[in-house]
Amino acid sequence: MRLLLKVSRPRFWFYLFGPYLVGIAAGVPDRFALADWRYIVLGLYFLLPANLLVYGVNDIFDYETDRLNPKKADYEALVAPASRRRLFYWITGLNLPFIVLAAGLFDARSFAALQTFIFLSIFYSSPPIRAKTKPFLDSAFNVLYVMPGVFAYCMAAGDLPPVELIVAGGLWTAAMHAYSAVPDIESDREAGLRTIATLLGANGTIALCLVLYVGSALLSANHLGLISLMLGSAYVLLMIASFISLRSGRIFHLYSRFPLINVVAGFIIFWQVALNKLL
Repeated sequence: MRLLLKVSRPRFWFYLFGPYLVGIAAGVPDRFALADWRYIVLGLYFLLPANLLVYGVNDIFDYETDRLNPKKADYEALVAPASRRRLFYWITGLNLPFIVLAAGLFDARSFAALQTFIFLSIFYSSPPIRAKTKPFLDSAFNVLYVMPGVFAYCMAAGDLPPVELIVAGGLWTAAMHAYSAVPDIESDREAGLRTIATLLGANGTIALCLVLYVGSALLSANHLGLISLMLGSAYVLLMIASFISLRSGRIFHLYSRFPLINVVAGFIIFWQVALNKLL
């Protein structure tokens, strides 16, 4: 169980669970609907099981790269080949019951959103697509982090969320992925792994992230108002700080704070979109 927890990256759980919460709260007709047992059970899925799917599949197929990456030894997890089969069984066993449950409880639109999440999560790392080895496609596939919110909204509202919000979320998650690839540039190049960061370099990738965050803020402004512009400005400042950190060699120090920054941003969005509607 200790290995499963480490592989699932608990500090990143909010990346899936947060969008799920926002999607539910934005989609339900009133606050009393939040007590629906289906929402609670499916919410549990986006904690350990779904995160184990995303990061476990990644670790199964990335050993040759991960063993060259210093942060895998302590900051994340290094899954040896001997542990792959056992990890695969755990991923399957923890995910399949929720998938079957969702298929039986919800309409085709909701289930399609869940299936999209699963497809993107698997083939980001797994052949034959292995999107993480294809620059730009690697960041685009990270719209998987938006899909829990789309799934939750479909469950609660019976319809898709506004398209511009899905696109805005996709731009944000693409920037999140690209930024996270910057500290791995040296190890990825050494392993022969092509990513958006190895292609553009550190400065080019951070510049792209800045553009993506601005685009995300502008697209969501009609729905989130001033909060969207404030968060967009905060991420622009973060990217400027990242340019400075590159020169001082402290980019990993800033990157290690990145999950906390994203969690704070997620809570702000939750209060704006969800609680303002329900209270």
